[in-house]
Amino acid sequence: MDDKRNSREVITILFLCLLWYAVSSSSNVVGKMVLSDFPYPLTVTMVQLTSITVYSGPFFNLWGVRKSPSNISWGYYLRLIVPLALGKFLANVFSHVSIWKVPVSYAHTVKATMPLFTVILSRIILREKQTWRVYLSLVPIVGGVAIATLTELSFNMIGLISALASTMAFSLQNIYSKKVLHDTGVHHLRLLLILGRLALFLFLPIWIFYDLKNLVHDPTTKTSVNISYNILGLLFLDGILNWLQNIIAFSVLSIVTPLTYAVASASKRIFVIGVTLFVLGNPVTWVNVFGMAMAILGVLYYNKAKYDQRQEKQRDNSILPKYYNMNRNGNSNSFVANGWANKRNQLFAV
Repeated sequence: MDDKRNSREVITILFLCLLWYAVSSSSNVVGKMVLSDFPYPLTVTMVQLTSITVYSGPFFNLWGVRKSPSNISWGYYLRLIVPLALGKFLANVFSHVSIWKVPVSYAHTVKATMPLFTVILSRIILREKQTWRVYLSLVPIVGGVAIATLTELSFNMIGLISALASTMAFSLQNIYSKKVLHDTGVHHLRLLLILGRLALFLFLPIWIFYDLKNLVHDPTTKTSVNISYNILGLLFLDGILNWLQNIIAFSVLSIVTPLTYAVASASKRIFVIGVTLFVLGNPVTWVNVFGMAMAILGVLYYNKAKYDQRQEKQRDNSILPKYYNMNRNGNSNSFVANGWANKRNQLFAV
């Protein structure tokens, strides 16, 4: 029974990952097509947030997704959920600006720097120290992105900065989403709806003041922007694909370990880069491809180093009580026993 259940779980995860890769690649291709003819990344973001808000409620009710718990305090909302909604909005906007200004393949290469931001933010927020192997794994990531940047034929500074800002926002979102899911017991898909709806209503005034005003009266042409049926169709399709991508990503995040999710995300990035290079056909050099590959391999090495670090911590935590019990039962050295006990209490109090 356990073997059947494990096999079924592995098949489910593989299916979700393959679907995630296909939908994410399609979303990036469609997003690039939209922004090439309709350079309004804020509007594209609002369309995506509207899609999450409109489609999710009826679909989740039909699917039987449990309702959000009603015991979440307003203080918790303001402290964690509202900043998460802010991070989701900013991550999406900066991501759209990056694929508007630079090729999708380069934008995703820059986003491979997520482990760098994770290490820095974990050090600042969680006071978490890393092993020398984890720090060493950051070298090929930074080096690969630097090589890809120096050899990128369509380089744009705004695109680079936006991709980095988006990566940092996604890093924060990943860190705190897991915490909210653990603290509140809210279903991961309901959390997606909460964040999408919050972000939509929080930033609706900004969209009206900035993008809608320019769409109604373009300062360059002094007329309203002509939105063709082709653009409207692509915006609609982009909203659906982004909604599906979010559902699949949150589903994968909820059922796998952080390491598995990180590896799956890195593999997805390779898939997206390959598909967009083939479909969109942006020019690249072999040195540029080498930089992309170096950054992605650095991400995989980082994931392995983090896994080894967790395994070592688990071994240390399991060994300490064993030594404590040996010293306590043998009564050979009460000082050592007390020392191990104090050490154990310090570790498990964190």
